[in-house]
Parts: sequence; C-alpha cells; structure tokens
Amino acid sequence: MRFVLRFVGTWLLGLALVLMVIDGTKSLAASDIVMTSLSQIWLLVHPQSLGAVDAFMAENGAAAIWQLLRETVLSWPAFAIMGGLGLLGAFAGRRPANRLQNLDRF
Repeated sequence: MRFVLRFVGTWLLGLALVLMVIDGTKSLAASDIVMTSLSQIWLLVHPQSLGAVDAFMAENGAAAIWQLLRETVLSWPAFAIMGGLGLLGAFAGRRPANRLQNLDRF
C-alpha cells in the first residue's frame, strides 16, 4: 500500500510541475499572472463527467455541498491541488523511521 501511495504521489507531483510550467508559460506570454483552475482542466480533459457529477450529486441530495465545493475547490489553481495531493500521498507512503537509529544520535 505504501508503494501505491508513493507512486501516485510522485505522479501527482509530476503533474503539478507540468501544470505549473504551463501556467508559467501562459503568464510569460500574457505578461500577467495566469493560473488554470481545476475546473478548467476538468473541462479540458472530460467535460461530460463534470455534468455527470452535477447530476449525481443533485439526485443524492448533496447538491448544496457539491455547489460549495465546486465554487471553492474547483476554482483553486490546478497545480496547487495536484501538488498538495501528491505531497499527501508521498508522505503517507513514506517508510517509517527506524527508532533505534534515531536514539543513537543523542
């Protein structure tokens, strides 16, 4: 399980780096700060799934929560969300520290 978390975390960090480079290139071209939101990336990758999630949440009575998440989290920069998730995955999958080795330092 730790391997999977580290693997996914590493890929998400790589994706965050790619998204940051894309935003940096767009910012240089526009001479202004440009940050692509997660909803823009989602609409580029698979727009039908966003509508499907909207319909699913409305059917299950979670439309208010989904609307709040959609307005906040999906408006954040995509590189920040992917980077944060990647760091969480990488740290969750790290090897536990050897306690005996740490005692030798004192």
